[in-house]
Amino acid sequence: MLCANFGFGNLDKKMELQLQIKMNPALFLRDPESSELGRNIIRHSIGMIHELGFEDFTFKKLANRVGTTEASIYRYFENKHRLLTYITTWFWTWMEYQLLFHTNNVTDPTQKIDTIIRLLTFKVDDKFIMEHIDKHILHHIVIAEGNKAYLTKHVTEDNNARLFKPYKDLCQRIADIFLEYNPAYLFPHSLGSTLVETAHHQYYFQDHLPALTDFGKAKNTVPLQDFLSHLVYSALNATATARK
Repeated sequence: MLCANFGFGNLDKKMELQLQIKMNPALFLRDPESSELGRNIIRHSIGMIHELGFEDFTFKKLANRVGTTEASIYRYFENKHRLLTYITTWFWTWMEYQLLFHTNNVTDPTQKIDTIIRLLTFKVDDKFIMEHIDKHILHHIVIAEGNKAYLTKHVTEDNNARLFKPYKDLCQRIADIFLEYNPAYLFPHSLGSTLVETAHHQYYFQDHLPALTDFGKAKNTVPLQDFLSHLVYSALNATATARK
């Protein structure tokens, strides 16, 4: 669930929007947005997971960074996997809101698809304020660690609790836009999720396994955007038939 408080910031005289995201209560024991401690837990967990990696990140280390007790962290989240799912789910909810915001008055599906690609490569203006969440660092976490939220033995149970709904909602909106472009296209959901995951895999390969991508020496995201555009439009413009 999303809501935004509208206001005008003084920075460069650009409009800035205060964004408040309501998260699934199944993700936490106590809403971290309800207290300063909870917001600090989110702020520092994002920084530490990015710094240490999810495997080496612990609630004990987080408590030392925040300046609280480990027991206090457990009052908000039952384990570190739930915390990872919380911050990645927050990211997907914010991404969906960005997509809605930047395509709200757009009627041309080609422009919408180009917006999706720029969004996935972090090349759209972000006018939403969230003081305790560094969205660029969170983006790196989603690239490197995000699939650990659902690649688990209890994924079905978590899915039944609707923990992944924001990710699925984003992919649904992308699929709907693909069908606006080509109503006869047979695989909009598969292409939507593939586009999201491919963008993140290519980012990861570029930084860590450059032999698996053509963008290892790229200084910007333009080549990746070109590749994603080729991937999407080649699929949407192809004549596909269902296998009998």
